[in-house]
Amino acid sequence: QVQLVASGGGSVRAGGSLRLSCAASRFKFRSFCMGWFRQVPGKKREGIAAINTPDSRAYYADSVKGRFTISQDQDTLYLQMNNLKSDDTATYHCAASVVSPYDCYSGSWSNQGDYHAINPWGEGTLVTISS
Repeated sequence: QVQLVASGGGSVRAGGSLRLSCAASRFKFRSFCMGWFRQVPGKKREGIAAINTPDSRAYYADSVKGRFTISQDQDTLYLQMNNLKSDDTATYHCAASVVSPYDCYSGSWSNQGDYHAINPWGEGTLVTISS
């Protein structure tokens, strides 16, 4: 079974930065759509960024555009988060999908109502932003 483990979360003050990492076991990133989702208890899951690994074309939700950057290196996925706000407080999860490149970088996959990925929804990594 494909497993992706997110790490790098923590507590920072508003305006600060964090970099999340996502490592894979028994899985190679090539030809997949990789993405970051976040969720706050009681609220809807939000797909915030995705990257089409063959060409690195990326999608960003409006809520993070200009502040977050998704990237990949070998078989590690990253999310650089700058200028963090209290609304960014959430548990962050990484995911992989076999959707088409267009569905990846257009945001279609990220904005689906259901979770469609080849890895199970894991524990994620908690990010807490204090004002």
